[in-house]
Amino acid sequence: MQIVSPQFGPLDIDESTAITFPDGMPGFETCTRFKLLHEDVPSPKVLWLQSLDDPSLVFSVVDANLLGLNYQLALSDEEAATIGPGNSDDIVLLLTLAKDKLAGRIKPNTFSPIVLNTATQRAIQKGGVRAEIIFTNT
Repeated sequence: MQIVSPQFGPLDIDESTAITFPDGMPGFETCTRFKLLHEDVPSPKVLWLQSLDDPSLVFSVVDANLLGLNYQLALSDEEAATIGPGNSDDIVLLLTLAKDKLAGRIKPNTFSPIVLNTATQRAIQKGGVRAEIIFTNT
C-alpha cells in the first residue's frame, strides 16, 4: 500500500509489517494501523509511529530502555488478549515524545507507555503506570 505522509512524503508500506492497535490509541480510536519508521542509521534512537489510517498522524517515540526506565507492568486478561501471546522477550515498551513549549525541550510520556508485542505486531497504550528510573555508571 502507499500513503502520502505530510512529514515523510510518499511511503510504500508492506501491510504485513504494520502494527495494529485493535482499540486505537486514546484520542485516536479510529486509527488502528501504524508503521514504525526510523532514520537509516545504525541503532536509531527516535522512531516514528506513522498512522496508516490517517497519514497526517505521526508520533515520535523512543524505546523506554534507552532512557534507563524500568517498568513492572501487569496486564489485565483483556489487555494480554489484545496484544496476543508471546514471551517477555517479545515485548517492547515505547514512549511517545512531546515538545514542552514552555521549557523548550522534548519530554517522554512516561505514564502511558505503548506495549508492543513484536511477535504479533499488536499493541496497546497503557495509561496510569509509573517507571522506575535506573542510573548506571558506564
